[in-house]
Amino acid sequence: MANLINEAEIRGTWAPIIEEATGINESSKLAWMSEYCHNHKLYEDANIMALNPGMNLAGMGDTSFPSANGVGSGDKAPTLLPLAMQVAAQTIGLDLVPVVPMAGPMGLLSYLDFVYEGGAIGGAAPNYADGKVAPTYIKFGTKDSVAAGTDVKVGTSRIDGKSIIKIVDPLEANEATISARYTGAELVAALEDHIPGFSGANDDDTSADFGRPMSRGLGESTQDKVMGLSLFSKSVAAETFQVAAAVTREQVQDLKQFGVDAVAQVEAVLTNELTQSINNHILRKMRSIAGENLFGVDVKMNIAVAGGETKGDSHRRILTAILAAGNLIAQRGRRGAGNFAVVGGKVASALQGVAGFVAYPMANTINQVAGAIYPLGSIAGINVYTDPSVDFNDVEILIGRKGDGNGPGLVFMPYLMAESVQTIVEGTMAPKVAVKSRYALVEAGFHPGTQYEKFSLEGFAL
Repeated sequence: MANLINEAEIRGTWAPIIEEATGINESSKLAWMSEYCHNHKLYEDANIMALNPGMNLAGMGDTSFPSANGVGSGDKAPTLLPLAMQVAAQTIGLDLVPVVPMAGPMGLLSYLDFVYEGGAIGGAAPNYADGKVAPTYIKFGTKDSVAAGTDVKVGTSRIDGKSIIKIVDPLEANEATISARYTGAELVAALEDHIPGFSGANDDDTSADFGRPMSRGLGESTQDKVMGLSLFSKSVAAETFQVAAAVTREQVQDLKQFGVDAVAQVEAVLTNELTQSINNHILRKMRSIAGENLFGVDVKMNIAVAGGETKGDSHRRILTAILAAGNLIAQRGRRGAGNFAVVGGKVASALQGVAGFVAYPMANTINQVAGAIYPLGSIAGINVYTDPSVDFNDVEILIGRKGDGNGPGLVFMPYLMAESVQTIVEGTMAPKVAVKSRYALVEAGFHPGTQYEKFSLEGFAL
């Protein structure tokens, strides 16, 4: 079922309310926040009662998608197509990922990508106009893997180092035969990898004509090879962070004389707890997939002070390293350069110290006011954030690219950002506040790790 909504109407309803309540007026932030408010109102209007696990009532259990026999958890599972939107939030993690609100606890995240056809994996190989079967291209094994039978190796993936192989015999261009001969074979994504000879005279990397254009006569007699636009879907289920706290009736009564609302303070602390949990979840996930398929290389940058240098010279090299990592993302991911970096407090202090470095100036907007390190500013267009959850002396730097939700990378899909429930505890009659957040953090695209890089500094000292 499609998520059919009138975006203009929803934004017209909610944007003025959000702007008045929060002061947010950035168009991209208002876009996803309005959609989230709309979804949340639908949730509240459904009058769903939350069950207390301690009341001996059977809950709904884990969400599950329908299996072959049609059995599932019964949740509504709408199809959610990512929309081009920017993220608006107060924490680092939610500033770094595209946000696509979910209308329910389950859904399908769909994204587009181009592949080199055949496409016999997951479907039949397409035919040419005269009925001939188009060749199938796959990735398999390692860069040293050799093709089987008459199949031809036509290159090596620049992303993961696997061999790119063309299935020559059209009778073998079917999923069963390919899977039997090449365990773990996968399609070749055109925006991540490239087969130089695909559109030219010869795609065999051992041929003298490899990667060269065709003569006019050869072009007239050669059928076009086919690029395929494929829609990929990923099952998504919201997961939960939850926390609760209680205050005594005496605390509520006595704090009033100081003008303090005890319940509101508790709710603010619980919301902050959830926010930081989400923030850490996003950053840990980014760090875990950063630089995937770099063949196990642990990237380090030595910035120790050399002879004749000052610490300022050493710290200036950090700026160049961040810029280089951003460019590496552009080269490997082919969706654009990195546009954010996350550092620890010690590295942030060094960046502040060389913000006005004269010998080799680099455009930046870093704030040099003490304590103003969250966010820090920008370096050559790369926004720099300080992660307060890591040790001050942590010298690892994470660089990434925040996309629009339509390409590879992490996508944040909130269902209930922070639902608050207040109850009165039986026996003491004291108020209790419970806060719950339900969302999905999804790895989209063929190679989401190409949108993030990380490196650590060696020989670094303030």
